[in-house]
Amino acid sequence: MKRFSLVLAMLLLVAATLAAAVATAQQPTPPAGTAAPAPAAGAPAPSKIDNGDTAWMLTSSALVLLMTTPGLALFYGGMVRQKNALATLMQSFIIMAVISIQWVLWGYSLAFGPDKGGIVGGLDWVGLRGVGAEPFDAYSKTIPHQVFMLFQMMFAIITPALITGAFAERKKFSAFLLFTVLWATIVYDPLAHWVWGDGGWLKKLGALDFAGGTVVHISSGMSALVCAIVLGRRRGYGHQPMQPHNLPMTVMGAGLLWFGWFGFNAGSALEANGLAASAFTATNTGAAAAALGWMFTEWLTRGKPTVLGAASGAVAGLVAITPASGYVGPLSALVIGAIAGAVCYSACNLKSKFGYDDSLDVVGVHGVGGTWGALATGLFASKAINEGGDNGLFFGNPGQLWTQIVAVLATYALAIVATYVILKVVDAIVGLRVSAEDEVAGLDLSQHSETAYAMGGGQYGEFSSASGAFADAMRGAEAKPRVAH
Repeated sequence: MKRFSLVLAMLLLVAATLAAAVATAQQPTPPAGTAAPAPAAGAPAPSKIDNGDTAWMLTSSALVLLMTTPGLALFYGGMVRQKNALATLMQSFIIMAVISIQWVLWGYSLAFGPDKGGIVGGLDWVGLRGVGAEPFDAYSKTIPHQVFMLFQMMFAIITPALITGAFAERKKFSAFLLFTVLWATIVYDPLAHWVWGDGGWLKKLGALDFAGGTVVHISSGMSALVCAIVLGRRRGYGHQPMQPHNLPMTVMGAGLLWFGWFGFNAGSALEANGLAASAFTATNTGAAAAALGWMFTEWLTRGKPTVLGAASGAVAGLVAITPASGYVGPLSALVIGAIAGAVCYSACNLKSKFGYDDSLDVVGVHGVGGTWGALATGLFASKAINEGGDNGLFFGNPGQLWTQIVAVLATYALAIVATYVILKVVDAIVGLRVSAEDEVAGLDLSQHSETAYAMGGGQYGEFSSASGAFADAMRGAEAKPRVAH
């Protein structure tokens, strides 16, 4: 009955959206061949598409998509236990499909559509009506509106994927799907409008977020904290070993994230220009400094540097430099990254003291790293780097730091409250967490009837004598014929 309710709820949501799209599409349009009105005397010249900018933005969009799968999928997939590897990969992979559809149907319109009170976009662009080949000047004058939409889609995809690391190894797949759709609609889309949308209240306030410190990282980090607390700890957490099953996979994922992040940050210049080059430089410098900052901090406190620590440090630096990347020079990026490595390492070690189980350290890396990056933007931003921004505290404008604090607190409030409500709704409809037996068996078998590794990987020694859900799932997996590719 719960599964039926989930399917019915999602079908109703999609049906309502399609109905709105059809109704909008039926509005009269100018006859074919009707000439556009001539511009008034003295009006600014119409925008013109630049092929180089368009090519750069399409490339950047592909780079950001690569960050989710394979980048984040491998990074997270290697850090979980073997029995949950496929399920973790699946979450990142299927989010690309789910959010791609949500974004086309209503997500982009809510995030970037015509402003409604500074809070959310209207439904004028439902189904991408009116989002075509011509530039939309409020966002970019040299690329097609649809290219801007595609670039922003990739941000909408990776953000809920980041949250999955907090509830890894224990959340139902059906709950994950419903949560993703609701969270993207209720949290991500309005927040993107606040910060980046034409008329968004934080944008009008003057908050600086070049590529997603608040919209992507703080929102996912704070939502991850709520998820970890509401779902509770994994079975055996703190008593049983839960080491990563494949660190080479995690390092490859981190490398792909670093690579794709150039599209994430440098692409946010929205042109192939000097600002994109500056953001590219700041991104690489921040990541490198944070990898070293984490490594040396760990070396000093624990006696040895770890590979997982270096990879996590690089990601922490990428997170922290994201909001500042288009507003700071390389030396400022170095300082931001180095501090991020040390601070995020310390934050990840605090979770055991507070007692929550953030499986893959989303809170420590993205929540804390994003917060530091947003505040650091208010310290290090310089109009000498980007005339479209503002100066920070260290360049004579203390008011910018206060504006950044307001943006951070507003993001905290929306993400924490909305995520808690969404989790309670999802729990009431389908339940959030797998059963104890399914968790012991692993999500690969219990949720997908598959195993990650054919040779030896399917035999989990510690559970080889288990019965019930584990045995049933194993028999089901073995009985199903494999499809040849």
